[in-house]
Amino acid sequence: MKCAMIIGSEGQDGRILFDRLSREQAVIGIGRDGVRSTDRILPPVDILNAVQVRDVIDQYQPAEIYFLAAFHQSSQEQVSNEVQTLRKSYQVHVHALRNVLDGVIGRSASSRVFYAASSYIFGTPTAPVQDETTPMKPESIYGITKAAGVEVCRLYRTYDLFASVGILYNHESGNRPESFVAQKIVSTARRIKAGSDEKLVIGDLSARVDWGYAPDYVDAMIRILRLPQPDDFIIATGETHTVREFVEVAFGALGLDWKSHVVENPALIGSPKPPLVGNSDKLKRMTGWRPSVSFEQMVRLLVGNA
Repeated sequence: MKCAMIIGSEGQDGRILFDRLSREQAVIGIGRDGVRSTDRILPPVDILNAVQVRDVIDQYQPAEIYFLAAFHQSSQEQVSNEVQTLRKSYQVHVHALRNVLDGVIGRSASSRVFYAASSYIFGTPTAPVQDETTPMKPESIYGITKAAGVEVCRLYRTYDLFASVGILYNHESGNRPESFVAQKIVSTARRIKAGSDEKLVIGDLSARVDWGYAPDYVDAMIRILRLPQPDDFIIATGETHTVREFVEVAFGALGLDWKSHVVENPALIGSPKPPLVGNSDKLKRMTGWRPSVSFEQMVRLLVGNA
């Protein structure tokens, strides 16, 4: 039976992708807390262990492998300094990826691999809108190690391995923790609606973000991996909206006047940077992908599903 493997299956995108793919095929999800499958119980797999990764790929011969594992910036509170952050980020974004690609080359050459990169690979770009030709100039540890993962995929493509890259911009769903600003807004608004007298504290209401809906971005991943040839693709809406707009829609959906409940605290933010905006024309042209919901519809969906 055709099989798909999701590495990073417990994250936002992994959970959505697991549910989507399991409707059509067997799915193996590898996450921090273990391995789950649509039809069996599997032993844990350490993605930093090359032998374990090679063996699980050899055993199941997945037609599709989605590498979504990430050490997010919001997780960096768990480490005490930048050296540890860099080490952990490199292990997940580069070393574990290499284990997967080596496992495919050695044991399952027909497997197709999708690597989830990030708009952070562009740092502070000179181009106001980024596409696949925009130079990578990462400025954060997250961006640096994600950019290294992109280059690893490009290298392995020279060995005739199918390794595609999706450069994902901000995308949201109800699966996000409150450490992400979109979920912080939604969760706080719902608590206020339920009677809480707390305030929503935001660093910069004027900050602009290219925001998309996570199920749409997962759909793009699938389309990319099923193209005839591997390549790099921007996954973005191409439009920006302010945090204030997000707040207005979220509170308005609950019948609340946001101005009575929101406080702006600039001390929460660092140095201001221009927004990252992605041009997904290549993805649209080659796959027919389009966002299924507007910005306002997305926010209302998040409020309803929180």
